[in-house]
Amino acid sequence: VIGVAAAGKELSTRPFQLVTGRTWKGTAFGGFKSRDEVPALVERVMNNELPIDAYVTHRMKGVAATTDAVEALHSGDCLRAVVSY
Repeated sequence: VIGVAAAGKELSTRPFQLVTGRTWKGTAFGGFKSRDEVPALVERVMNNELPIDAYVTHRMKGVAATTDAVEALHSGDCLRAVVSY
């Protein structure tokens, strides 16, 4: 199983799946360790080694646009939104 279950939903399986050698593993944010790894990411972005602009699909201005950005993300039309205040 790969992905994120909908809010409030549960995953289930038959015990036989585990007896036959399968394992269940989970991570939050793909196992990304933000405290340790964000500084290195920032350094790579600042050195133009990591092209993050390609992932920003929407740019909006103002506090009022925050709701629009969240709605765009939920709709699936938006990969990443940047809201400038």
